[in-house]
Amino acid sequence: MKWYQELFNNYAKTYENEVFTQGTVGEVDFIEKEIKEDKKCRILDVGCGTGRHALELAKRGYSVTGVDLSENMLNRAREKATSAGVNIDFQLADARNLPFEDEFDLVIIICGGAFPLMETDQMNYQILESAARALKKDGKLIFTTMNGLFPLFHSVQDFINSNIIEGESSENHFDLMTFREKSIMEVVDDSGATRILECDERYYVPSEITWLLQSLDFRKIDIYGCKLGEFSRDEPLTTDDYEMLIIAEY
Repeated sequence: MKWYQELFNNYAKTYENEVFTQGTVGEVDFIEKEIKEDKKCRILDVGCGTGRHALELAKRGYSVTGVDLSENMLNRAREKATSAGVNIDFQLADARNLPFEDEFDLVIIICGGAFPLMETDQMNYQILESAARALKKDGKLIFTTMNGLFPLFHSVQDFINSNIIEGESSENHFDLMTFREKSIMEVVDDSGATRILECDERYYVPSEITWLLQSLDFRKIDIYGCKLGEFSRDEPLTTDDYEMLIIAEY
């Protein structure tokens, strides 16, 4: 089992209390503006987790499909949708091979929803390729990913030290040849059990993202700084942004 599968295997309720999941309303406000509040817009949430973005969008009247690799996370998402009285199509699926073609007006991949957690660049590319295939010809892709300019600008050792959070080991290693950060993370799951995970995540620089998306025939590609709960086109990407927000259109 891959580290990201093991992490989300019994982590749904713990996940919902993480700091990085608290910006949902502001992020959906931004998504709504990007689709001009068109309620006819069909939305695909890739790596939807427990459905926080999908649920907020559905509450606002949008048709949403959510996919994830974790049945545990999806079960929690379905429970929440039932409690909220909204109808969302949650499906178990691999983001690298989504069962959709030319179906959605918008695809979102927010907060490490599959991209860039895969173990090879080819697999990460397959996620973007699969998302592009799911889009209609005039569709839009919105996603976030880790900003490779951050560790480039700061000394790598300082970056590693500053990136260590509670539960992580100082055995972090950032490889400048591959732009991969390997780290040891200790997590306590929903049952109270402690697990040790060997994480492996890919950072991307804007020029790489632009090239990948252009190879998928996206013609308008905008990249911004990514602030938790405050997505905005008024936030230029800087070397101090840990994540970047990407908006791609045909």
